[in-house]
Amino acid sequence: MTKKITALKLQKRNKNRVSVYLDDEFAFGLSKIVAAWLKVGQEITDEKIKQLQEQDNIELALQKAINFLSYRPRSENEVRKNLKKKDIEDAVIDEVLERLQRGGLINDLEFAQLWVENRSEFRPRGSRALRMELRQKGIHDKIIEKVIINIDEDHLAYQAAAKQARKYQQLEWQDFRKKMYGFLARRGFDYGIISSIIPKTWEEISSHDNR
Repeated sequence: MTKKITALKLQKRNKNRVSVYLDDEFAFGLSKIVAAWLKVGQEITDEKIKQLQEQDNIELALQKAINFLSYRPRSENEVRKNLKKKDIEDAVIDEVLERLQRGGLINDLEFAQLWVENRSEFRPRGSRALRMELRQKGIHDKIIEKVIINIDEDHLAYQAAAKQARKYQQLEWQDFRKKMYGFLARRGFDYGIISSIIPKTWEEISSHDNR
């Protein structure tokens, strides 16, 4: 069964969508990019209508994903979870993710590298904490190991401790050591690294106080 397109009209509330009229009656709406190949007078089958609506679903999901990505970089798993929450079908999500990957809008390796760089600069973490955070983002273990293999945990632990030490500088040694240990452990640094960093930062703030 075929129907004739009798009108194609931009929607007043959303200029990115087109209302499609078949046999002089409104039939459905489509994204402009999907409706671009249609023309008034064209005859389309039920099968073609189904294909257009499937393409439209993908386009709508793609725009939602792009909007989600506009706030900050996201992992593939974050995008997938966000689309699932919007009740989008798995097949549509798979197609959207493939398009985003081809367009370079999602890349888990780049995401993980950026995550580690950002953490290292602003909130230093040990490799244990970084692994946990990246796994929560759905990053594969192979990628995680690739991006953290070259981090200098001693340097990162020192950076974190030196900044935090200012808050503890009025404490006695035992309290300083206890609080600093807890702080660095929560940041994912190992005992061996913590043990070498704490005396160093204590010595530095002590010598500064004695000037």
